Order: sequence, then structure tokens, then C-alpha cells
Amino acid sequence: MQEVVVHPGSIDEALASKAARAEIPPERLADVVLPSRTLAPAQRVEIYQRMYLLRMEEALGIDYPALQHFLGPRGFRDLVRDYVASFPSRSYTLNRLGDHLPAFVLTAIGRRHRGFCHDLARLELAMTEVFDAVETPTLSAEAVAAVRAEAWATARLRPIAAFRLLALRYPVNAYVQSLRGRGHRHPRPLRKDGWVAVYRRHYGVHRLELSRPAYRLLSELAAGASLGEAVSVAARRPGRSAAGQTQLYRWFREWMSKGLFMGLEGLEPSTNRL
Repeated sequence: MQEVVVHPGSIDEALASKAARAEIPPERLADVVLPSRTLAPAQRVEIYQRMYLLRMEEALGIDYPALQHFLGPRGFRDLVRDYVASFPSRSYTLNRLGDHLPAFVLTAIGRRHRGFCHDLARLELAMTEVFDAVETPTLSAEAVAAVRAEAWATARLRPIAAFRLLALRYPVNAYVQSLRGRGHRHPRPLRKDGWVAVYRRHYGVHRLELSRPAYRLLSELAAGASLGEAVSVAARRPGRSAAGQTQLYRWFREWMSKGLFMGLEGLEPSTNRL
């Protein structure tokens, strides 16, 4: 039953597949599945086979609505059919069914705009991961105020669990945003670099667009660099001025206000009051 239900072909192809024949030859199907008043045994099994693919499409459509919109109903259905043939559900839950979809889209042969679809799938996967991530406390204003100014250079900031950083090659964040209201114009699938932080706060998933320098600074911090090291790396990049260094600290304050960090490390014992 399982081999037939998960087979991506027609019911006749599914019943004749090597795996299904090893269990029950097609000519003996009536020995285990009785006919109804209106349906033959193969037709009864076909109902479940069709429902399986529809359920996979429904589950992946919930996690990848923008990709589904971009590909259209038929294109998305074809993608789901090919994907679940390579990555069938192996869990009691469908929450993580689409974890391999971004990589699969990139390697799928014969599909148009693979790069755009890959970035779109990466962004939507990050949103589902952030949505399901464990809840972690955020760094409070009181905790920040308790740190002496001279101690910030060695401080290391720990991001919250519900946090992802993405460097993108296509305007997929704008495409996702264009689906949120009527009359929005969808961006064309043309190359345009972008950087996005995806995070959850107050039970809502948010996307914060970043400039390239802001992304680099936040990447350094998320990778475990101290604030002083991250700022020094960013300040050494071509074109950074004193005004640019001031901008670095503005970004830092904004990220703190949005609750992107959960804790501080690397402070001297006398300084760390958290």
C-alpha cells in the first residue's frame, strides 16, 4: 500500500513498480483489496495515491506560498511531485518536509529562473525555521545599561534562536512583500543583491532588510566576534568614514531594540551583572 501510494506515476505504473511487485503482483491486487459497488480494487487504491500528492502539495504550499505563487499551480504541482519522489516524508509531522526544497530547486533540470526560485525558497525556509525555533529571552535594556562603556569592546553578543541571516542574489524579499497586499507590483526575477535578517518577536516573524555593510557587521557578531572586533573589521572596509562608524553604532542600537540578541559574553566578572 505504501509503495503504491507514494509512487509519483499513474496507478498502473505504481502497481507495476518493482517495489510494489515485490510485495504483491498486480494480478493479485484483488486478493487484498476488495472492489466496491462502483470501483475496482486499483481505483480504490488510486484515491489514496492521489490524496498523498495533494497532501504533500498542501503542506509545502503552506511553507512556500511565494514560490507557489511564482511558479503557478501547475508548475508548483510538478515541483512537488518531483521533490517528494526524491525526499518523501519520513516523519510523523510535515513541518520539516520542505527542508531540502531550496537545494532541490537549484539542481532541478529544465526549470526556468532557478536562481530566483532558489533564493525565494531559501527565504521562505528561513521564515519557517524562525517560526518553529525555540523561544529564547532577549537582552533587556537594563542588562545593557549595566555594562560599563569601556567593556563593550570585548563583549560578544549571542543571537536569539529565532534568527537567520541571508545574502541574496535576487529581490525575493520584495517579491514576498508584494504578495501581502493588493495592487502591489511583483519585482522581476532579475539579479539584484540583497541582505535580510529574519527573526521572530512577540510571536510574529519579521524580515529586516540590510545594507551590505550592515549585513557584514551583523554576520561578524552572529559568528561570535566581539563588538570591538566586528566594528574594526567593518571600519577597515573601503569607504568607511567617521560618519560611517557612527552608523555602525546606530545599527547596533536598532538591532538591540528589535530583540535580535539574547545575551552577552566576554565581559569581565566585575562588569558582567547579567
